[in-house]
Amino acid sequence: MAIARELDLDLVEVAAQANPPVCRVMDYGKYKYEAAQKAKESRRKTTNVVIKEMKYRPKIGGGDFDTKTRKVEHFLQEGHKVKVTLTFRGREVYHPELGKKILDQVEAAVKDVGRVEIFPRIDGRNMTMVLAPDKRAQAAAQKAAAAAAAEAENPETDAALPAIEPDTTTIADLTTDDSTTDETTTTSDDEAPVEAPPEPEAVDEAIETEHAAEA
Repeated sequence: MAIARELDLDLVEVAAQANPPVCRVMDYGKYKYEAAQKAKESRRKTTNVVIKEMKYRPKIGGGDFDTKTRKVEHFLQEGHKVKVTLTFRGREVYHPELGKKILDQVEAAVKDVGRVEIFPRIDGRNMTMVLAPDKRAQAAAQKAAAAAAAEAENPETDAALPAIEPDTTTIADLTTDDSTTDETTTTSDDEAPVEAPPEPEAVDEAIETEHAAEA
């Protein structure tokens, strides 16, 4: 206690059952504050799970079924477990397959947010099933919804792609127009031009000239 007074701290007994008892020199006010903060943080992280109950009937209408099922889905999204109770009346108890069909429809409707923890079972005139939140299914559903929303905001269309100019070159562009070009005829050395045959009168004149020269 003299050491605690000297340091302006408190002497706290932490193990009274020990022999000798164990004490600790500390700031007791600071210790109480830190303990309260830890307890508050622990309560904040703790989820208070409550089991909700939703009742159905074998002859339930489509509108009532959708309303009740949306409520079940809301409970599962909040982290609560849901006990689905289906009540039989009169001779309905002899047809449990009708109740099983309703429960199967509920399970299929909430598959994105919950899973079956206790499968359907008959309890007197009731058939019960317990659903629990499924974090993985909820995360996958949220991811799929976000991807669908992003795709709707930025649709990929052909207009976003660069336009490609078609090749309009035709055979007519590759050919030469005869009306605008000059035609030239060439002959090779091996082929001499063919001369036209002389007229008959010219032949006779040439023979007479040749005979006159010999004379």
